Amino acid sequence: MAASLSQLRDIFARFDMDADGSLTILELAALLRSLGLKPSGDQVHVLLGNMDANGNGLVEFDELASVILPDMNEDALINQEQLLEVFRSFDRDGNGYITAAELAGAMAKMGQPLTYKELRDMIKEADADGDGVISFNEFATVMAKSASDIFGKSFS
Repeated sequence: MAASLSQLRDIFARFDMDADGSLTILELAALLRSLGLKPSGDQVHVLLGNMDANGNGLVEFDELASVILPDMNEDALINQEQLLEVFRSFDRDGNGYITAAELAGAMAKMGQPLTYKELRDMIKEADADGDGVISFNEFATVMAKSASDIFGKSFS
């Protein structure tokens, strides 16, 4: 079953951090990781080169859709939606970020209370930009990494 354009547009918008209608190479890499893909830096560069029809060094939505939609399956988008639901269950105030307090509260509620050190280490591992909170992209990256560690999946 093919993925829908509107689902892909939602995902695109989530990773288009500055909402300029295009993805930088970093935003593209984060989007791919959130779908469970594990591209190397070189693979992302090649992919960007292949997608970038207008040669501006960015990926616009139509460029992404023309490359991804034919091959993308419903499962990847369902995973993305499930991931967003899990993220929202941690993000109690709905501001788009998981704070240390929200993470601690959610883990305790699941019967997995964390020590201060465990909490600090979890935030540090996920917090790629060092702002002290976990964004959806950072959450998706860590979850994809955890899944690949468990299942040994690699980017193909």
